[in-house]
Amino acid sequence: MASVDNRKKSVVLALSKHLSLDPVSSVIPADSLDGDIKTLYLNITAASGQEVNHSDEVLKWVEFAESLPVALDACFESLKRLNDELSGKSVLLGNGLKPSEADVIVFSVIHSSLISLPDTNKENLPHVFRWIDYIQHKQAFVGLFEEIMLQKPEFEPPVTKSVDVVESDLKSNKTEQSIKNANKSEADISKDKKKAEGKSTGDTGPTKAKAKPAGKDVAEKENEVSVSLLNIQVGVIRKAWKHPSADSLLVEEIDVGETKLRQVVSGLAKYFSPDELTNRRVALITNVKPGKLRDVMSQGLVLCASNEDHTTVEPLLPPEGAKIGEHVSFAGIDGKPEEVLNPKKKQLEKITPHLFTDDNGVATFKGIPFMTSGGPCTSSISRATIK
Repeated sequence: MASVDNRKKSVVLALSKHLSLDPVSSVIPADSLDGDIKTLYLNITAASGQEVNHSDEVLKWVEFAESLPVALDACFESLKRLNDELSGKSVLLGNGLKPSEADVIVFSVIHSSLISLPDTNKENLPHVFRWIDYIQHKQAFVGLFEEIMLQKPEFEPPVTKSVDVVESDLKSNKTEQSIKNANKSEADISKDKKKAEGKSTGDTGPTKAKAKPAGKDVAEKENEVSVSLLNIQVGVIRKAWKHPSADSLLVEEIDVGETKLRQVVSGLAKYFSPDELTNRRVALITNVKPGKLRDVMSQGLVLCASNEDHTTVEPLLPPEGAKIGEHVSFAGIDGKPEEVLNPKKKQLEKITPHLFTDDNGVATFKGIPFMTSGGPCTSSISRATIK
């Protein structure tokens, strides 16, 4: 049962790191490896002297870790269930800003099994590997545990056509149309001429109004409030300062993977200092119409979560694994973002009532998570409005 003992040693190392304890010091009982993982967890957390969450949810994951089969085939079935659990959230418990004891214990127990998995099995566990990558770097476990490498998709900015290419396309279209016209028969030309004469003399019969296909009105209304209209990108605030003429506003320079940083004005001065926002990740709407706020140009909108009475407000937090500049996606929702949102259509005002965080602090549109390659965007404020 050497594998079981190794798992317990891994739990000691991971929890000790998480709780800032020395795993070889006398604060951890020498006979702790003789018990089960639950006893080990209770002994180490008691030795830390810290207030630790011992809720049923935590103990459920402790039990999962304890019951994980040692045999690789049986273990893989449990890992698939874990993958399903992580499909809609960034961590097992909490808001993801700090991994919970449950995340740390499960990480330490499955770590060796994930390293041993064949590549074909690894491909079936995308959410587990995204989560494991986040935990190993968030907890600085690299060096303590062998790093599990994750193949991350490279972000490629959209390719725009040059002026020469656009002109070439236009010439090509004109040439193609000329060939089509040249191939028209004399009879076709005669028909076209008669139709044109009929229109010019007003020789028209009764016309029927075109009926809209059934359901078209519903589809159009759905499109008006589709989150796909928004271009939401992962960004990092590189610099922030107070607005020169408005105490409630801050000005930020935000990196979204473009050649030039975007300048954005946001109403966060009451909740954050410029230093607290510097180097913070944010979810930025980049296709709002640029405009001046109190004489300072703003080129985006930082999405923020807010509690009911607006006493607590914070920017949404994309996970560490997300690429700077990548677009936030929503499962099952396709569509191309507007190049620039039209303020007259009030598109943003129609969409934001459907944006909120769930019980776990995961940002959602109608319950569908804001997803990135590193997992969902989150907030420490659960059941919050987002705008």
